Amino acid sequence: MVASVAPLTAPVEPDEALRRIAFLLERERAGSYRVEAFRKAVVTVRETPGEELRSRHEAGTLQDLPGIGKSTAGVVSEALDGELPAYLKTLQDKAKPLASGGTELLAQVKGDCHSHSNWSDGGSPIEEMVLTAVELGHEWLALTDHSPQLRVANGLTAERLTKQLRLVDAVNASLGHGFRLLKGIEVDILDDGSLDQTEAMLGKLDVVTASVHSKLKMNKHPMTRRMVAAVSNPRVNVLGHCTGRLVTGSRGTRPQSEFDARAVFEACAEHDTAVEINSRPERRDPPDELIELALEIGCLFAIDSDAHAPGQLEMKAYGAERATTLGIPAERIVTTWDADRLLDWTAGKA
Repeated sequence: MVASVAPLTAPVEPDEALRRIAFLLERERAGSYRVEAFRKAVVTVRETPGEELRSRHEAGTLQDLPGIGKSTAGVVSEALDGELPAYLKTLQDKAKPLASGGTELLAQVKGDCHSHSNWSDGGSPIEEMVLTAVELGHEWLALTDHSPQLRVANGLTAERLTKQLRLVDAVNASLGHGFRLLKGIEVDILDDGSLDQTEAMLGKLDVVTASVHSKLKMNKHPMTRRMVAAVSNPRVNVLGHCTGRLVTGSRGTRPQSEFDARAVFEACAEHDTAVEINSRPERRDPPDELIELALEIGCLFAIDSDAHAPGQLEMKAYGAERATTLGIPAERIVTTWDADRLLDWTAGKA
């Protein structure tokens, strides 16, 4: 079950206060520079012995530490004094549910097929994404950093992905049985519909989300062939943000790609590939009419966050609200399935 985290109360450890502030800023889509200040401060605080932190607090020299500025020093000082930091209290007091509807469906969501870490273009380490997912009540999370062609997003070569998979094994070994981090990728759909990763590497993954990131203005017929080829590939489990549109946000707007949606979704239904309901507010992808078409055709769906930071994992609330409004039953949504059922489904495709 995915839910909001409970507010922190005093006393609180300085690093946890800083972590929660970063989470709440990410949740409200604050500027990355503000978030990074608190994330960097967490690292510094954790690397500084407690006695030194307290002595610097008493001497007023916290800002001499790397990555500690006026605001973060204030948070650390208030936490060390046994108080709930004022900035944290302000953020917690104004935090509201992200969406007004879809709460029953959101409560049934157990995981996420689309998330990013700082191995590609995400803002936080894998361990921080996992810790936040656990705090939010996830049962599983697919780590889907980008593939090599997307150099602007630091996409993973086969060699880097191999290293990441070893880290995922280590994370799962440390967690026990209460949560599972799944091995995944957001693989680029290339111009001819092939996938931007080797067949051998794709075969080592639990979840493959495939998305178009390049040549979004390709003509309708070749774009349709491209997407049909990708969703028909037995390695592909989820079709990510299928139109590529942007409807709001700091990156501006972008029209949706042109393709024969019926042909693409019929291929999805035939090959048991889920259509992603991308929950990012700037995407809202697919548009409502395309979700309705996919529902009519008989497609499966995945309500995903496309989170690039821990505080964005909760954005699935927006997707759950849309899915509820459009009448998608929970059993058709793979992110409501437990990890075993999901892995049986992905293994059955390959």
